[in-house]
Amino acid sequence: MDDVAVGPLDLAARVDDALAVQALAFGLSDEEIAVRRHIVLRHLACPGARALGATTPEGRLVGFVYGMPNDRAHWWSTVVEPYLRSEGLDHWLDDSFTITELHVHPGYQHRGLGRALITRITDEAAEPRSILSAIDTESPARRLYRSLGYHDLARRVLFPSAPTPYAVMGAPLPLQRP
Repeated sequence: MDDVAVGPLDLAARVDDALAVQALAFGLSDEEIAVRRHIVLRHLACPGARALGATTPEGRLVGFVYGMPNDRAHWWSTVVEPYLRSEGLDHWLDDSFTITELHVHPGYQHRGLGRALITRITDEAAEPRSILSAIDTESPARRLYRSLGYHDLARRVLFPSAPTPYAVMGAPLPLQRP
């Protein structure tokens, strides 16, 4: 991971830096960034929400992860619940730590930062399992999640305003280490 350090992140204070990383990693427009800024700040007010960052020695944020204990009343859970229920897996929404966002600057990908961020944040979780959603296509992110023990719980999940379907994935904690 070179000289990049993974540690606690005051995401509220560095939300614009984090969203700049997400915009590069995920290809977001300025309008999408503005919407996500509001969402991130709202999530940070949830009980148990926490974040980690990957920073260079100069203090540049090059990756981040944040998540929280899942709450069935949250928007994400209300969208994915019918998909999980149809598979008989909606119990995954209980006693789970949700990875809300995980992004690494494209210039810093394939160095183990995503793995370090997600394993460290889930290692600190009190819940016995973790859930997340990822674009439902074969990708480096999906391969990373599978290598950590995540498996598909539901596929072809459609989020309002998202142009592509997602997969919901879950893993027992602690995550597997290769």
